[in-house]
Amino acid sequence: MHRHLVIFASLFLFLWAAISIGCSSKPAEESSDSAPPSKSASLFGPKEVTLPAGTILTVRLASTVGSKTSNTGDHFNATIATPIESNGKVVLPKGAEVLGKVVEAVPQGRFKGGAVLSLALESVTISGDPHDIKTSSVSRYQKGKGKRTAAMIGGGAGGGALIGGLAGGGKGALIGALLGGGAGTAGAAYTGEKEIVMPAESTLSFKLTAPLTVKM
Repeated sequence: MHRHLVIFASLFLFLWAAISIGCSSKPAEESSDSAPPSKSASLFGPKEVTLPAGTILTVRLASTVGSKTSNTGDHFNATIATPIESNGKVVLPKGAEVLGKVVEAVPQGRFKGGAVLSLALESVTISGDPHDIKTSSVSRYQKGKGKRTAAMIGGGAGGGALIGGLAGGGKGALIGALLGGGAGTAGAAYTGEKEIVMPAESTLSFKLTAPLTVKM
């Protein structure tokens, strides 16, 4: 008789414990289900920053491009030379990789006796992600043998500018002069004997012709 009572009491305690655990866990589940979704993602997630058309991107060439050594359609590498900020935050950091394209390259004697070199930018890489960009072109024309031809670029719609590249294969001479009245920049690419040459480390400026949106 005593053994039966012990077994009965044990079963009763077991059932009571199981019911207590089930009742205590249900409110916890309900409270977790009814809790509002976290807003941390929306508060601290990526934000988009848009650089408007007309923003000037100044880049530094990684290699030499020229009217004779380059071909139309070739690509060239460069890096952001001057960081671009928006509302106090750096959107395009200095050193960001840039991919450009040779829009036109004509050696001396094939275009009315003169050389032509025209460049534009195609993409910029930010935090490992490439972003397509559309820019104005930087164009230079060589009309006479051994001359430095100053081509006025900028001031008008879609204008670009050669602000001051290194001339003479890295000798350190800055070329280009800023014009007043918002007319843009006039500069002369190093021409050597007959051809237009923009050496590595040359600094070029391009104007965005379409907005660029970047996730920060």
